[in-house]
Amino acid sequence: MRIIDNLFEMTAFSNIAENPAILLMFALAFVLLYLGIKKGYEPLLLVPIGFGVLLANFPGGEMGVVQATDENGIMHMTLLEIAHDYGIMNFLYYSLIKTGLLPPLIFMGVGAMTDFGPLIRNLRLAIFGAAAQVGIFTVLLVAVAAGFTLQEAASLGIIGGADGPTAIFTTIKLAPHLLGPIAIAAYSYMALVPVIIPLVVKLTCTKKELMINMKEQEKLLPSKSEVKNMRVAKIVFPIAVGTLVGIIVPSAVPLIGMLMFGNLVKEIGTSTARLFDAASNTIMNVATVLLGLCVGATMTVEAFLNWKTIGIVTGGFFAFAISIAGGIFMVKLVNLFSKKKINPLIGATGLSAVPMASRVANEIAVKHDPRNHLLQYAMSSNISGVIGSAVAAGVLITFLS
Repeated sequence: MRIIDNLFEMTAFSNIAENPAILLMFALAFVLLYLGIKKGYEPLLLVPIGFGVLLANFPGGEMGVVQATDENGIMHMTLLEIAHDYGIMNFLYYSLIKTGLLPPLIFMGVGAMTDFGPLIRNLRLAIFGAAAQVGIFTVLLVAVAAGFTLQEAASLGIIGGADGPTAIFTTIKLAPHLLGPIAIAAYSYMALVPVIIPLVVKLTCTKKELMINMKEQEKLLPSKSEVKNMRVAKIVFPIAVGTLVGIIVPSAVPLIGMLMFGNLVKEIGTSTARLFDAASNTIMNVATVLLGLCVGATMTVEAFLNWKTIGIVTGGFFAFAISIAGGIFMVKLVNLFSKKKINPLIGATGLSAVPMASRVANEIAVKHDPRNHLLQYAMSSNISGVIGSAVAAGVLITFLS
């Protein structure tokens, strides 16, 4: 019987019997894996996050991230001590996530895979990327009223920017104990862009507005300015934007700076082809895998199953929806004073989620008019949303950290 008792204690069954909530975390992990594998929702992130949740909640596995407190003194330990006392996952978390290393590396990869051409050709549409950040600050105020601290509310609100690395970077700086649920909410809603954008568009736009053909508007009222040398413009643009943001919002430099650097090595061409390949492939893939696993590992029973998580999931949805609506209503406002009309779907892409949001907007437009292809116009607003959300994150970090 002693042998049987020892064997039973060796397994996780006794721990699960004492704390059945572990089964809920297993269920969450399986749902995330199902969404990533079967449904194809953000598989590059939901699969490692889902598996990270699974690893973190195996009793005795020591793969769950332990948040630093005054009692455990983790922040005063060396990385070797953290690895020895708390395991490899805590080593990865405190060396790669807590230091803020991985989100900027992912932004570098995003920049290397992004074409700023549509934004440069239609700079006037960048205003809708700024307007779409309204969801961040609206939900921030509501969250504070609901009992969240300013730092927690800012981390919750940034979900409205629809940019996973930005949400993670902001949360690391302001409310690291909420990293797991905020990352899950951010990436889940990004994966649900094909559902959320049509829903908000249906509630806020008329059929007549959705029929506005951007190319016909260009023919009726052609733009007076034209970019003569696009290659030079694409090289100058990341340098100029990086410099401007670095001067105005220095705290946004880790994200915007790396985004612009990644784009610069792409646009220079053959002389930096190896840097472009490393940024968009090797570094990006390694950073994505480690980020997903570490974020998933923060989602232990104690950290995830509480009322704040429910508030984050709910608030994140409203932040997302309000950001989409903010871009749409800005288009409606501009159309009141402009002869050259703009399709409200352009404003709906003012949040990040590049290029998924633009593809969804284009699909909606084509359904109403098969000739109305507005992908390039939507991308200009969409790309400006990436920059806007990172700048908003920098502003929040500056004032609240």
